[in-house]
Amino acid sequence: MPKSSRKKSKHSRVSPASQGKEFVLKKAADDNVRFIRLWFSDIEGLLKSFAINIDELEEAMEEGKSFDGSSIEGFARTEESDMRALPDPGTFQLLPWRPRENAVARMFADIVDVNGTPFVGDPRQCLKRNLKKAADLGFTFYVGPEIEFFYFENSENAKGLDQGGYFDLTSLDAASDLRRETVLTLEEMGIGVESSHHEAAPSQHEIDLRYTDALTMADNAMTYRLVVKEIALKNNVYATFMPKPLKEENGSGMHVHQSLFRGDKNVFYDANEKNHLSKLAKHYIAGLLKHAREMSLVTNQWVNSYKRLIPGFESPVYVFWGKRNRSALVRVPSYKPGVPNAIRAELRSPDAACNPYLAFSVMLAAGLEGIKHQYELPDPVEQNVFEMSEAERKKRGLEILPQSLGEAIAIAQGSKFLKEALGEHIYHSLIENKKMEWNKYCAEVTDYEMKKYLPVL
Repeated sequence: MPKSSRKKSKHSRVSPASQGKEFVLKKAADDNVRFIRLWFSDIEGLLKSFAINIDELEEAMEEGKSFDGSSIEGFARTEESDMRALPDPGTFQLLPWRPRENAVARMFADIVDVNGTPFVGDPRQCLKRNLKKAADLGFTFYVGPEIEFFYFENSENAKGLDQGGYFDLTSLDAASDLRRETVLTLEEMGIGVESSHHEAAPSQHEIDLRYTDALTMADNAMTYRLVVKEIALKNNVYATFMPKPLKEENGSGMHVHQSLFRGDKNVFYDANEKNHLSKLAKHYIAGLLKHAREMSLVTNQWVNSYKRLIPGFESPVYVFWGKRNRSALVRVPSYKPGVPNAIRAELRSPDAACNPYLAFSVMLAAGLEGIKHQYELPDPVEQNVFEMSEAERKKRGLEILPQSLGEAIAIAQGSKFLKEALGEHIYHSLIENKKMEWNKYCAEVTDYEMKKYLPVL
């Protein structure tokens, strides 16, 4: 979860009792809504949408609206393509960048089959399944992502808007007003924002969302990425969440702060334990470490993702945890006296272009595996692992994250854990999808090859 007071967002998910169907219908009428866009995610985390007229809203909330699932990546074959999008009343929000006359609202939809059964290939339903496993154990899963991105002049090249650096507040930070407008738009949509700032690379920025339950946060992350792009487009620039657009600069990550609660109690906190980190939290973190390599296909799903996970930059490469060590895969921020809710684990490997529904699913599943099997947490590593010899890293048992999408696919193919966390449909669909991407990439002849080999071979 984000870094400061750890107060739960006042914009946390509204219960169906307070924002049910009748509330939505009245709100739509009061706000002169004419169109409702039903949003959902494909397997890669790309936002999909279709619009219905206000006259169709009541029926849609009762029965869902039909669409062709065979046209959505990772969903269904042609012969079983009839699906329905069932809008979630708790996600009704106006789109502030659209006209207020004949306004446009959005609702996230769960995907069901023609019989109303939840579709096993829907990433949102996947997260719900994993959250139910946590709930059956008495846990609520809270997350807070730090999502980085770049502003460029357009989508045709990577020419930035500034030469600013980390936390710069000078004329070099040309995007301050873009961030400001983005934050105001997010808050207008009920999404709590904790902070925003210029990141380390030129024209790189970060907006931290205030932590809340994982399902709400996955919806918020999808909304966040669209809002960042919409505000950029409105101001004639281009925003990208591409993991590594600039060769010599840091890439864009999505560090995910996470913890488990029972009611209002953070079960990661124990006043009697060293660093105030409970035994349960240690098992959870051990689960993240044990399954980190298997999770990489989800948390870092693109060919370009692995250009970010290389030595020499801020992204983690080796599998270990630490407290002050920002090259650690999992970091446990220092305890803030009197704020037990601040105890959390920060997973630093996911990039900004992952599917948040699937990413949160596998993180939670890994942590719960650690708790279930009481995995032992190794000692933290606070030294600079990049300055260690290969022999020392091997002696410490420091595994390395996959160094290519091809390696991540190979690891995932042998993972019973990943199949269980995602469900067989998503597991197999994701692997097949990523195999196609990897094979196409491997068949490409790159500029690097032409410049290096053509003149000499």
